[in-house]
Amino acid sequence: MKRMNRVLIGLLIITLAIMSFVGCAAQTAEEQEPIILATTTSTENSGLLDYILPNFKEETGIEAKVVAVGTGKALQMGRDGEADVLLVHAKSSEETFVEEGHGTERFDVMYNDFVIIGPENDPAGLSEKSKSDVIKAFKILSEGHGQFVSRGDDSGTHKKEKSFWEEAGVEAAGDWYVSAGKGMGDVIQMANEIQAYTMSDRATYLSMKDKIELEVVVEGDSKLFNQYGVIPVNPNKSEKINGDGAEAFVKWLLSENTQKLIGEFGKEKFGQPLFTPNAK
Repeated sequence: MKRMNRVLIGLLIITLAIMSFVGCAAQTAEEQEPIILATTTSTENSGLLDYILPNFKEETGIEAKVVAVGTGKALQMGRDGEADVLLVHAKSSEETFVEEGHGTERFDVMYNDFVIIGPENDPAGLSEKSKSDVIKAFKILSEGHGQFVSRGDDSGTHKKEKSFWEEAGVEAAGDWYVSAGKGMGDVIQMANEIQAYTMSDRATYLSMKDKIELEVVVEGDSKLFNQYGVIPVNPNKSEKINGDGAEAFVKWLLSENTQKLIGEFGKEKFGQPLFTPNAK
């Protein structure tokens, strides 16, 4: 009887130890400090983040709190120490950010492309005159054949757009040019309402295609390539920066499994991926 009691006590101790270990592990996962991810409106509007971030939380126990703004604002948040990691798309500005010591390193993550979208009747005739020549298209738009709605928010899309106007030798101003100061989804909605042209990343356009009447009129120009990068903010900038969490996010985002997940996003609904992974 005493022997049986000792066995039962031993089993109870082992059971309690296992339960304590499991409880501690769960508590550790729950108590992981969240990270602030400053990113572009395109990654949010397209639905990509809703698609992949639950996996990050499940695998690491870390919650990614998303702040979706233009790339310029996201980079400024990094400079001000208001974000832990950035997922943006203006490579030259990103490289400058790292060179100035605000970020530790920049990594390619994925890419898609920009497209010019406009009314179905295409009053400027871009689909015929400049189907795969974005600079020619911008020159035609500057002649006032319809309105153009710009992000006007220093986002990666806006930075790219401004470079096209500069290359075209055009001053983007006048009744035909509308600077919205808004995110990509809002700008597409505005362009749709007034039947104007705008420039969008393909992912956001496709995610909204069924709800608007705008169509792609210019695409395929190599100048429209749209690369995304991830940058951990330098933890030396502030005690509040979650450097470990940021590094964990970058490692997860560049991993083979997550890259595969990115490459699958959109295939079922649109017949094509909305982003092409290209982490090295």
